[in-house]
Amino acid sequence: MPPKKRITMHDHAAEASLFKRRALFTFFCVFVLLSVLFSNMYQLQVVSHKDYETRSNDNRIRVVPTAPSRGLIFDRHGNLLAENQPYYSLEIIPERVTDLDETFDKLNNIIEISDEERQQLKDTLKFHRRFKPLTIKSKLTEQQVASFSVNQHQFPGIYIEAGLKRHYPYEDLMTHVLGYVGKINTRDKAALEKSDKWKKYAATKDIGKQGIEKYYEDLLHGAPGHLEEEVNNRGRVIRTLKVTPPTPGQDIYLTLDLNLQLKAMELLDGRRGSVVAIDPQDGGILAMVSSPSYDPNQFVHGISSKAYSELLNDKSRPLINRATQGQYSPASTIKPLVALLGLEERIINDKTRVWDPGFWQIPGVERKWRDWKRWGHGWVDVYHAIIDSCDIFFYDLVYKIGIDKMSSFMAQFGFGEQTNVDIHEEAAGIMPSRDWKRLRYNQPWYIGDTISVGIGQGYWTSTPLQLANATATLANKGLRFSPHLLKSTRNENETLESPIEELPPIELKNPRNWDIINDAMRQTADKSRFTDATYTAAMKTGTAQVFSVGQNEKYDADNIPEHLRDNALIVAYAPYENPQIVLAVVLENAGWGGANAGPLARALLDEYMLRDDAVVPNESADE
Repeated sequence: MPPKKRITMHDHAAEASLFKRRALFTFFCVFVLLSVLFSNMYQLQVVSHKDYETRSNDNRIRVVPTAPSRGLIFDRHGNLLAENQPYYSLEIIPERVTDLDETFDKLNNIIEISDEERQQLKDTLKFHRRFKPLTIKSKLTEQQVASFSVNQHQFPGIYIEAGLKRHYPYEDLMTHVLGYVGKINTRDKAALEKSDKWKKYAATKDIGKQGIEKYYEDLLHGAPGHLEEEVNNRGRVIRTLKVTPPTPGQDIYLTLDLNLQLKAMELLDGRRGSVVAIDPQDGGILAMVSSPSYDPNQFVHGISSKAYSELLNDKSRPLINRATQGQYSPASTIKPLVALLGLEERIINDKTRVWDPGFWQIPGVERKWRDWKRWGHGWVDVYHAIIDSCDIFFYDLVYKIGIDKMSSFMAQFGFGEQTNVDIHEEAAGIMPSRDWKRLRYNQPWYIGDTISVGIGQGYWTSTPLQLANATATLANKGLRFSPHLLKSTRNENETLESPIEELPPIELKNPRNWDIINDAMRQTADKSRFTDATYTAAMKTGTAQVFSVGQNEKYDADNIPEHLRDNALIVAYAPYENPQIVLAVVLENAGWGGANAGPLARALLDEYMLRDDAVVPNESADE
């Protein structure tokens, strides 16, 4: 008999409970997954909407920076000194060119690429990112542009770029003042990144390298703009969405007088030397010429290694700004200031006389310091000491003054310190002192050192700008202004005058001492270069030794090398009653100061004083 089938009893309560737990777990899982889904959707569509929209636009919209036009530079009368001219250059994107040598060989049939240019490009490529454009050749002619445009389809990765480049219409006339612009190099980029200015140069290839161009780079450069272009997946432009124009750089007006600058360069005629002219009323520089000079335009498009080597190795040193970097013994041009100190210290007065037999000796010392006039000047007072440039008078005076008072007093006139003119290329010169000699040579100061310094020789050196600045202070009877080149700036809306920096004046114990010295300089002018002038002037010449002559030797310019001959100097101002222009002229190895620098100073003062807009002297100024 077959076994009976077992009847299974269902526990409905347990099954219901199990189903309920499974259903709840399933519901919970679905809820969690839906929560994650909706959370991600919220994150993508709400929270990160801007981010993804930007990424999308970056793929669709390309932002192209546009370079601002550089500010122009004018002289005080509005004559254009630095402008922007259109240019065409041949550019290459290296990664799009498979064979450079083959491409250059082929390109050479259309536009000549020299071996030097080719090698220079290859050298640059070693440190250049291959996806960024690089200039093959600049300053293309219209014929070259046309020839390449017809054949451009043969040269993938090579194209012509048009833009504006700096141009200096007066070429070498203003080089040492204006400086020049050149391509941004790695050092420039590092400096811009450090100062957080690199973004402003996104579309700019050039930057000010020297002179005004460098000093006022922030004013001249302007701010970049940009184009927003819609592109397809191949990078081809579909349309322009938005244009934000760049802000052009500010125009600059300098204190320079173009006609005076031209006249100074003409008179120097290629000779080594410098001319600085200052308006003593405000410190504005009217002329600053350094000769010989060079054409800055060759630096704008990139100077060749050969051309730069020629400038660098030129014995006449055209790259040096002699007006602010040339350091010369001031010679007799500083005798008026030494005499002023003697009056201030009451060591002399306007009646004091010194006997000049042609030599001078330190008491108890055998050595003789000789006068330029070997038989001497006889009895000399302060007026004739300046007029005749009597060395013996000043030997005796500085022996009594001492170097300590000399150094301290001359420092007030700016010697031994930079004038802080608004170009970076400036030397401080040397105003020697006991401490200076100890630090420089680890030697004590000797009385003989003081004697040499007393006639502007020895360790004392100054720049032509310092000489002009000190003479302006003397002509102003102690009033001092900081020498400067910037007169005003102009943007799209207004013209802003540059503030004049007036320095604390030099105050004398006896103000009449100013009149004594200036009158002596006026008499010097009346008895030499300005006897027939229709305006009044004051002056002092100087002849600086380049090497020392033995005590019993005679200086003979005809029998020594040209580079060892004396430097010729002169400082002058006019009109005497109300000075409007102060000059300092230095001619290297030219010989006697009065005979060589004198005619040049007279011609420059004539140029300035006899023009139609010359300032009429204030006749009541000396009352």
